[in-house]
Amino acid sequence: MLRPHMIFAGLLLASATAQATDPQPEIQRANATPQAVGIAHTLRTIPEACARLEGRFTGDAASPYAFSAVRTGARCQPRARLLDADKARASTANGWLLNDVIRVPSAACNTQQAVVRIWRKPAGSAKPKMDAQGRARVYLKEGLDAAEAGQLGAVPLYAAKMEIEGKGCR
Repeated sequence: MLRPHMIFAGLLLASATAQATDPQPEIQRANATPQAVGIAHTLRTIPEACARLEGRFTGDAASPYAFSAVRTGARCQPRARLLDADKARASTANGWLLNDVIRVPSAACNTQQAVVRIWRKPAGSAKPKMDAQGRARVYLKEGLDAAEAGQLGAVPLYAAKMEIEGKGCR
């Protein structure tokens, strides 16, 4: 017969194993404030990608949350790319890091929330060559020549995925 302390030890081990498989996000944050139906809200801005993640609850049972990436400005020059997490196959096995998890509860339905997971894949950051004075110098001509030859360095990647958790309300 199993004793109670053995059952609790097994449950504790099982929960510790489940937590170990879920990656911890780089940014820790509390749940967002509940959002009303039809009101657009900014989830997060990614300045490197010149993008703002935006969402709104629709009130439609078939697709309860609308999620999109919006360009922050026409003159912004992105230093990173924003991709769809499913197409990029973002996971820790592929070298991606879970950067952020944003949970947005619905004000109209307290059992439902939108969860946005943002993944980050750092670029292979090679140290720049130093000149005789010990400084890293960037020359426009060299950069243009490298771009023309298709030899630009890797850029950081971000990927975002939205899911709905919880039961819908009528």
